[in-house]
Amino acid sequence: MTALAHVPTAGGSPAPPPPVRRGRGRLLPYLLLLPGAAWLLVFFALPLLQLAAASLYDPAGSLSTGYAMTWAVGNYPDALQAYWPQFLRSFLYSAIALVFALLMGYPLAYAIAQKAGRWKNLLLVAVVAPMFTSFLVRTLAWKTILSDNGALVGLLRDVHLLGPDGRLLATPVAVVLGLTYNFLPFLVLPLYASLERLDPRLLEAASDLYASPLRAFGKVTLPLSMPGLIAGTLLFFIPATGDYINAELLGTPNEYMIGNVIDSAFLVRLDYPQGAALSFLLMAAILAIVFVYLRRAGTEEVL
Repeated sequence: MTALAHVPTAGGSPAPPPPVRRGRGRLLPYLLLLPGAAWLLVFFALPLLQLAAASLYDPAGSLSTGYAMTWAVGNYPDALQAYWPQFLRSFLYSAIALVFALLMGYPLAYAIAQKAGRWKNLLLVAVVAPMFTSFLVRTLAWKTILSDNGALVGLLRDVHLLGPDGRLLATPVAVVLGLTYNFLPFLVLPLYASLERLDPRLLEAASDLYASPLRAFGKVTLPLSMPGLIAGTLLFFIPATGDYINAELLGTPNEYMIGNVIDSAFLVRLDYPQGAALSFLLMAAILAIVFVYLRRAGTEEVL
């Protein structure tokens, strides 16, 4: 049939090829998406629906007697009223840690991307290497560094930045330092990816147009690095807000964040409705902040 389809016609030109069946080709991209979609459905969407249902259970229930679905919407305002200080503390600590991470991470990412030369790969490994160890081990290392008998506290006491009985461990400072250190690579790597593509000739052109280094940074470097900056700040802020390990190991109950309360609700107090309600409140607050931030950042980037 194929050979006959290409036999020249009476006019001398070959016959047109048969039409290609496109039905299977159109379905192929959707078939390739099926494994990932099934994974998200089983391990993300269904647990999320179960968590939403648990947040509406009767708060008077328990694991031994069971939970009744009473559509108890009041679990949300009750949980927020009981633990709003931990909510505010979570966002405050994460915001302060993000500022510290930006002050350290942006110059570091710029130096690696534009000034490191042959040392670039080695410095990137140094940034990523701490992530090869356990998050828990890294936090315990900070507990040793910030201990009352450690070298750092002793040095700060010697230079009178801390009093004779001053301490860093079990304070908000320790929690913020832990958050900054543990999530710093999530900020540096996207920034590096954006700054590494920065064309140095653009900075040279700005200098030729009599722009000061500070003005060249504000008009050239910063706008071109905005995609990495936006991605990095989100990758840093979102997990830092929900973290509970740093507050647990480096702080006291006075420094507990909302993640500690959720952990206690599920694993200690076994109050599943309250833990689920707090989880959804945290997700909703983070989504609202991210939405406002992305709209704001997108508007400024266009301007």
